[in-house]
Amino acid sequence: MEKRNYQKELEKIITNIDKENPPKLLLHSCCGPCSSYVLEYLSQYFKITLFYYNPNIFPKKEYFIRLEEQKKVIKKIPSKYPIDLIEGEYIPKKYYDSIKGYEDLGEGTERCFRCYEFRMKQAAFLCKKYKMDYFTTTLSISPYKNANKINEIGEKIALEYKVKHLPSDFKKKGGYQRSIELSKIWNLYRQDYCGCIFSKNETEERIKRKKDIHM
Repeated sequence: MEKRNYQKELEKIITNIDKENPPKLLLHSCCGPCSSYVLEYLSQYFKITLFYYNPNIFPKKEYFIRLEEQKKVIKKIPSKYPIDLIEGEYIPKKYYDSIKGYEDLGEGTERCFRCYEFRMKQAAFLCKKYKMDYFTTTLSISPYKNANKINEIGEKIALEYKVKHLPSDFKKKGGYQRSIELSKIWNLYRQDYCGCIFSKNETEERIKRKKDIHM
């Protein structure tokens, strides 16, 4: 089966947008730095409500540091349309329940896919609740995230909630590099692990192994 180009699918949708009546987008954001390029790009075509929903983040202090960075990004974006922010509830137990039985799997496995789905379902729910035109997530901007899987999950959820999923692979067209550039320009805090306690532990273990090798 031919591999889909989600960036081209997004561009096709953008080409057909009515500029006098831009569609409303519910955008789930995993963090401020990742959202920087995505907001810069999409805010020229959509009226965006950004949904910061990440109860997977550990520890609690880290969660609120990232939330403040997210607010900073929204203020910095030269958006054509105002960007609204919805702060999701920080209830880590809901995250742990969503990945129960998969805790011991590594990063980029079913554990992560369940985490994506858990957060994206909340985005789809709000998309339907507020009668928005599309929902999507910033997650695909990361070179460490599987864009095919993210879009597959998004399309499945769209059918379940009867809303439209906006296809994306934001790392394309230099998106990830632009997010790094914007982070430097705006002096953003860029975390060195995805968010959960498992990714934190895995990152710390990788750093430790590298240090051991060079000792």
